[in-house]
Amino acid sequence: MNNITLDFSQIIELTEEQFFQLCQNHPDYRFERTAKGELIIMSPTGGETGKINFELAVQLGIWNKRTKLGVAFDSSTGFKLPNGANRSPDAAWIKQERWDNLTTEEKEKFIPLCPDFVVELRSKSDSLTKLQEKMQEYLNCGIKLGWLIDRQNQQVEIYRPNQTVEVMKNPTTLSGENILPRFVLDLSDIL
Repeated sequence: MNNITLDFSQIIELTEEQFFQLCQNHPDYRFERTAKGELIIMSPTGGETGKINFELAVQLGIWNKRTKLGVAFDSSTGFKLPNGANRSPDAAWIKQERWDNLTTEEKEKFIPLCPDFVVELRSKSDSLTKLQEKMQEYLNCGIKLGWLIDRQNQQVEIYRPNQTVEVMKNPTTLSGENILPRFVLDLSDIL
């Protein structure tokens, strides 16, 4: 199923609390909101995409549990980006000290910061252009490292601040570089 984008911004502007409640009242859907206030409605993923998302989360989670350097999140987590957008990457991670600086209330709602690291996995219904725009948005909002995994084209786009996007054709692993020290994502069951 394709995502649906609705622009109600000329009619109503949802507050942070109203948007949060909308998401809580409709748990069968994933919602995102662009910086312009457009509402993006996403249906639950299919089995194959869910399996791959889980594999990403497991590998990131195991590394994070071992290193205790930060906090890892799955695709159901919402982030309130500095530009005003609400986004839910397929996997994300933030440094422990950034998490510790949040209040209890901030931890319970959409996290009011841009992750240090994000992963977006392109499913068959996803527009590559829209995902690339989303990755650029994360970069503009402060990510340190981002991966766009494109299974259809058997490639990964790597996003880093102040660098051109690196495209890797059919890699077998990805390095967390200095952002996620010693993390290596095994792509054998992902790409």
